[in-house]
Amino acid sequence: MDLGLKGKVIVITGGGRGIGAAIVEACAREGAVPVIVTRPSAAAQALAARLADCELIEIEVDGAESCRRAVETALQRRGRIDALVNNAGFNDKVGLEAGSPAAFQRSLESGLIHYYAMTHYALPALKAARGAVVNISSKTAVTGQGGTSGYVAAKAAQLGLTREWAAELIRYGIRVNAVIPAEVTTPQYQQWLDTQPDPEAARKAIADRIPLGRRFTTPEEIASTVVFLLSAQSSHTTGQHVFVDGGYTHLDRAL
Repeated sequence: MDLGLKGKVIVITGGGRGIGAAIVEACAREGAVPVIVTRPSAAAQALAARLADCELIEIEVDGAESCRRAVETALQRRGRIDALVNNAGFNDKVGLEAGSPAAFQRSLESGLIHYYAMTHYALPALKAARGAVVNISSKTAVTGQGGTSGYVAAKAAQLGLTREWAAELIRYGIRVNAVIPAEVTTPQYQQWLDTQPDPEAARKAIADRIPLGRRFTTPEEIASTVVFLLSAQSSHTTGQHVFVDGGYTHLDRAL
């Protein structure tokens, strides 16, 4: 299936590793031009070096000004932005008990504000391209997790903004959707597993609760859904929350 992404300039935040890197590679396979926006890292540099046609912008999107610079740099280098994938972020474990109002505010600033800022600054280019936006959220937005108030608030807000932006931007032909992973095999997830007394037992206990296949979702499976939502093959899909989680969120675990 030709997704019609050849030559499209697609900005991906947090594109240096994990889910973001898988999205970058999926875009490249479709002939698109991925623009990797990420904090400086050897992994991001190696990824960019492997790809025939891409841009690497080593900026950590930790505030409105850095987002503005990232978008302006992408436009200076490529002249257009056809799509945006808001992906950067991590679970900082700011909870209701193990936290404070100040820590919660910082958590929202690091996990949510850049989704708005990147989309705001990219909007003129997206209007010109009649482009698409995909927000990467998390199943914790709808299930909760415990001890993660900041992260969950940011992820739930991303789902609300997906619907709000889909409504606001529909007159420009801009589609906005969200992809919601659950348990995905990423370096960040492995780092957490490695803190457990028995990492392999912890991995198996989680995998056994995932109905489809008793396995973790791969980053490539998330990326495949993202590129589909960015493409002309999903031209009448907007405002949707798409779960890619092996049935983990909604199916009975007894399955």
